[in-house]
Amino acid sequence: MLTAGDVASFDTDGFVTVDSLIDPELIEPLRERFERLFCGDFETGISPDEVNWLSGRDDPTLTKQICNGWKADRLIASTVLDARLGEAVATLAGWTGARIIQDNVLWKPPGARSVGFHRDNAYLAWYRPTEMFSCWIALDDTVAGGGTMEIARGSHRWPTGGDQMGEFHAPEDYRATVTAAAGANSAELDIAPVEVPAGGGSFHHGWAWHGSGPNESDRHRRALVLHCASSEAQFDRTGFGEGNGPIYSRYARLADDEMDENHFPILWRRDGYRTPGI
Repeated sequence: MLTAGDVASFDTDGFVTVDSLIDPELIEPLRERFERLFCGDFETGISPDEVNWLSGRDDPTLTKQICNGWKADRLIASTVLDARLGEAVATLAGWTGARIIQDNVLWKPPGARSVGFHRDNAYLAWYRPTEMFSCWIALDDTVAGGGTMEIARGSHRWPTGGDQMGEFHAPEDYRATVTAAAGANSAELDIAPVEVPAGGGSFHHGWAWHGSGPNESDRHRRALVLHCASSEAQFDRTGFGEGNGPIYSRYARLADDEMDENHFPILWRRDGYRTPGI
C-alpha cells in the first residue's frame, strides 16, 4: 500500500496521497450505507458516538458528519477496521501498532459549505500520547473546486500549542486559522488539494493543518476517514473536559486508564496481535 517514496513524502509534507486504498467494488455499497446512516438507519442498532447531521433535521448546506459509524454499520466497520490500513498508519507514525479512535463519515453534496482548517491533535488532551494519524478514503472522484480536503504542506513541522482554533462547520473564511498560524510562524503557506479517484485517498499527520472549501462542483464528495492512535495509548483523565474528551471519556474504566478494545480496537500490531472479533 505504501512505497518507500510514499513514506519519504509523508515525512516531508505531513501527508501522502494514494490512488487505491479500497476495493473498487466497495465504493457503491459504501455510498448506499451513507444514505442509510444519514437517515438514522443504524444496521447494528447501535447509534454512532456523534450524529452531527440527519436528513430532515439539519441544515442541508452543511457538510454531513457522523463519527464512529463503524459501530452502527458492519460494512463501514469492515472498511475502517482493515488491518492493512492500521499497519500503514502505524508505519507512518512510527508506532508498534495502531488502534481506531474514531471514524468520520463525511458527505459534502453540491453547494455544501466549508470545513474550517484545524489540527486533529489539538482536540486530543484526553489520551496519551496525544497523537492521531489518519487515513482519508474518497468515495467519489475529487477535484480542487469540489470541496475536497486541503492540507498545508509541511505544517506538521510548525510549533504546537497556542494555535487559533476557529469555527469548524461552515466558517466564513475556512482558511483563516491556517493563515494566522503560517503568519505567526513566518512560514510559507502551501496548500495542496487532495485530488484522487474514488477508492483512493490520503494519509495525514495529526499536526498537519487541513480543512476543505465549499463544494462548487455538480458532484457529491463523500469520504470515510479512519483516525488512529498508538496501540499503546491510554486515557489521560486530566484532559477529559477538553476537545472531544467529554464524548469519548464515557468509555473510561473505573480501575485503570486502559482503553477498552471494545470501543478502541487494535487494528494491527507488529507482534501479530489484533483485537479478536473485528
